[in-house]
Amino acid sequence: MAYVADLHIHSRFSRACSPQLSIPNLAEWAKLKGINLLGTGDFLHPLWLSELKSQLKEDGSGFMVHGSSEVKFVLTVEIASIYTHKGKGRRIHSLVFMPSFEAADKFQKALLSKRATLASDGRPIVGIRTKDLLYMALETSDKAIFIPAHVWTPWFGIFGSESGYDSLKDCFEDLTDKVYGIETGLSSDPAMNWRIAELDNRSIISCSDAHSLPNLGREATVFGGELTYDGLWNAIAYPMRHAELVSASQQKEILNQVPPDLIGVQDDKVVGTIEFYPEEGKYHYTGHRNCEVKLNSEEERAKGTTCPVCGKGLTVGVMSRVGEIANRTEEELGIIKQDLLIKSQKFVRPPYKMLVPLLQIIAEVFSSTPTSQKVLNEYKKLASNLGGEIKVLTKVDLVEIEKLSDKKIAEGIGKVRRGELRIDPGYDGVYGVVKIWNDVKSLEEKKEQTPQLGLFD
Repeated sequence: MAYVADLHIHSRFSRACSPQLSIPNLAEWAKLKGINLLGTGDFLHPLWLSELKSQLKEDGSGFMVHGSSEVKFVLTVEIASIYTHKGKGRRIHSLVFMPSFEAADKFQKALLSKRATLASDGRPIVGIRTKDLLYMALETSDKAIFIPAHVWTPWFGIFGSESGYDSLKDCFEDLTDKVYGIETGLSSDPAMNWRIAELDNRSIISCSDAHSLPNLGREATVFGGELTYDGLWNAIAYPMRHAELVSASQQKEILNQVPPDLIGVQDDKVVGTIEFYPEEGKYHYTGHRNCEVKLNSEEERAKGTTCPVCGKGLTVGVMSRVGEIANRTEEELGIIKQDLLIKSQKFVRPPYKMLVPLLQIIAEVFSSTPTSQKVLNEYKKLASNLGGEIKVLTKVDLVEIEKLSDKKIAEGIGKVRRGELRIDPGYDGVYGVVKIWNDVKSLEEKKEQTPQLGLFD
């Protein structure tokens, strides 16, 4: 079977997050989105963990359920590590998944023994080196999953321009082979990560990093196989079993490294990902928001990384940073688009789809914001009656959408499917703006609404 998972979210106990983030609300919105498996987020926070234990029941698969909801939950947390290594300050965010409440308790106790402060923020800040954090997770459970989060974010990604590393090996050293995958983050897509040879034998997942209910599923990962924790672990830990992430010349060599009992036995794998347009992420281009300076990669190479207005350093964007440490060019990937799918002609890798959230489409039609009640009502009508947002955006016949809703909403979904968009890329903490029609507010006018569009993100 195939299932949709969003494995990086937050609770209301994380800073700058919606107070509406509760288990019942998460289960309701996951169904609206078409998500089958949702990360709990923040399981190290004592109050949230207590709430999880009281409202979720372990179902024997390594996942949890809430009442009669069909949505399953898995224990997840994002941890911020701030430390000095090799003479440079590091600020790295990581995701940790655990298979049971027992493992979550054990991991929590291990961090408390290191004097970590866990009650002040759902995403705790620890002075523990990222490699040591990985070791602690694996000491807790050999089925712990450790994923570097939003790997290209300048200030908090492992490949980030400001406080990251140039490779996984630089960070994890002898434990590098225990890092089974990475998260793209909103400002990069899989193809940008395919340019990094070190990621060839690692899973690439995408998640929403949602701080509010409407942003669930804006990025997600489609898995194939058993909807169990072991199935999830196998899919992430052994992507090369199915030769999904490697070139043809590497397949035989890599398959020889996989335990024989796992080859061909299961269908657990990453099928593909659902992506936010990376230009819409808030660190895609290089720039300085205070001076409203924004440079694409070519402009940055020509003008440098010093702000021409104030003389301070620019925040180097994800696009430029990828180019700086990539082993391959975009041309070498042989990217093709078939309907909604984007894939490589030269490397056998899971494809992905680029989508615009349904709330954004409806908001543009109504000349409103995604958080307005009018937009939310229309969204819930479509998602509830047509099988969830992801199906509405990718599979439901446009005629059916028009019958239930509005002709222009159906037209907008069609334009998104065809990629007929205008995008003003984000930079230095400012979200980019996607526009579907030319006959509505200008991009500059739309930018002024950005804080309202992403109220909690």
